[in-house]
Amino acid sequence: MTRETPDLDLLVLGGGTAGLVAAVIAGGLGARVALVERDRTGGECLWTGCVPSKGLLEAAHLAHRMRHADALGLTAADQAVDLRAVMDHVRAAQAAIAPHDSAERLDAAGAKVIADDAVFVGPRRVRLRTADRELTARRVLLAVGSEPALPAVEGLERAEPLTTDTVWGLDELPGRLVVLGGGPVGCELGQAFARLGSRVTIVERAPRLLPTEDPQVGALLARRFAAEGIDVRTGTAAVRVEPADGWRVVLEGAGEVVGDRLLVAAGRRPRTAGLGLAHAGVDLRDGGAVRVDGRLRTSAKGVYAAGDVTGLLPFTHVAAYQAALATVNALSGLPLRARYRTLPYAIFTDPEIARVGLSEPQARALWGDRAVVARLDHRDVDRAVVAARTEGFTKLVAGPGGRLVGATVVGPSAGEGIAELAAVVARGGRIWSLSATVHPYPTYAQGAADAVTEHLQAAVLTPRLRALTRPVLGALRRLGG
Repeated sequence: MTRETPDLDLLVLGGGTAGLVAAVIAGGLGARVALVERDRTGGECLWTGCVPSKGLLEAAHLAHRMRHADALGLTAADQAVDLRAVMDHVRAAQAAIAPHDSAERLDAAGAKVIADDAVFVGPRRVRLRTADRELTARRVLLAVGSEPALPAVEGLERAEPLTTDTVWGLDELPGRLVVLGGGPVGCELGQAFARLGSRVTIVERAPRLLPTEDPQVGALLARRFAAEGIDVRTGTAAVRVEPADGWRVVLEGAGEVVGDRLLVAAGRRPRTAGLGLAHAGVDLRDGGAVRVDGRLRTSAKGVYAAGDVTGLLPFTHVAAYQAALATVNALSGLPLRARYRTLPYAIFTDPEIARVGLSEPQARALWGDRAVVARLDHRDVDRAVVAARTEGFTKLVAGPGGRLVGATVVGPSAGEGIAELAAVVARGGRIWSLSATVHPYPTYAQGAADAVTEHLQAAVLTPRLRALTRPVLGALRRLGG
């Protein structure tokens, strides 16, 4: 019996960030590669995630700054917002970026794009639904992404809630908007719509906003939201939605909120249903995510996964990182392993929030009082002072030996400044090295160096040290040295 020769070296299922990165790398290596995508290439990031949300946030941040220009001695301007025009800006940004994610670019990179649905019919064998033909591959990469998850709330579907997939179709501001979910997406979009003119209520089941972050982050953001008129309801959840003057959301325990529209930002679920993964031998974790090891291998030989479908870190740059590792491993057999603790991420609220590695509570759980924590409020950062944007802080976390293992930055440009800290974490550098690095003055990034400097001064420049050095300095003076 002759062994069947696979049609492809790599078959990529899904045209989002992970799939695009994998296809470009494989094509560049000269592999026979095809990418199957039933919709537009670009995925959630381009069409319903990072790109449109950041376009909306830019408009909202600018409207807020104009409204509060008097903080810098200028005349404030409180102008009405035309959401249709803002959404035109969002779509223009998408159109400008779309060619980078296009089928034409993939074709130029040596990867064939197939507009179809694929379902596994065997190990490393799929059937294309529309074309009604089969493809085989030496290796397969699952990069099918995720979709918004709707919580089980009585009456919710009748309200036709907005999700991150559908909110971009709005062309009029909701007068009252109820956001279900106080995680990164709920906080970003809730603040954006509030600044554009909606009356916003955010409902979060956890005791605080951004429950996976340092508790100080959620507390600071809640204070900012309250100051901006956002009604934050934490420690409760929606149990029922019913028509009223708009839609009444009945909350756990007691209380209710009313909105003209509801926006669900309560998480996402991997798009693994209907793929025939059982035929491929691919195991799923609870919640439907594909189970992968550190090399991005699934339980099925020759099948890898990357991006949101793994259920790990749901960020575009993480999807790209996973896809690069998975593609190289799949085509070469190398044992490259993912290292997630060194990957930074940012939440684009105002103030911006960025983090890498361990938070202070996580470090305390590991090492107790032996953990090293250096913190600086941004009222002591000169750039923040002159910009009248002092709300925020930089917190650095090191292990007992002084190696930097985590950092949290809250303030303007936090997502930019976290890159330097992530590099130190990745190379296993010491926290003290940050104070030895000269930073341009004045910059927000200087906050990290100043946090270390203040920590060192408090730890080293003690009365005991002064008592030891004074006699030495006195002797040197007498000697004329």
